[in-house]
Amino acid sequence: MAKKQKENYLDYIPVHNSQNSWEEKDGKVTIHMVHRGFYSKIAQTFFHTPRVSHIDLDAYGSFLWKQIDGEKTVGQLADALKAQFGKDAEPLYDRLVKYMQILRNNRFILFRGKDRMPK
Repeated sequence: MAKKQKENYLDYIPVHNSQNSWEEKDGKVTIHMVHRGFYSKIAQTFFHTPRVSHIDLDAYGSFLWKQIDGEKTVGQLADALKAQFGKDAEPLYDRLVKYMQILRNNRFILFRGKDRMPK
């Protein structure tokens, strides 16, 4: 019986989730997340929560966000981050993987071949 090969997180290819829009101003990225769904509608109606949240990324996050093109792997993004920020990016891989997990959990990015892409 063949061993199951372990997947490497650095080989994943992140893609921006097309359900969110974003803009860049003064080198910083702001992601505009529209709250959809039944519970969001209730919260907007009764608790006056906003329909759209605006998430401002810091310098590292903005740089990474602009590098995500649907072609580069997480490993290639790590190399770009290290080239841009040098020692300030350390501990590079731990921080990058955690950041990518946060982006994915909040549905800001999807991984090609892993997540179902929205229409």
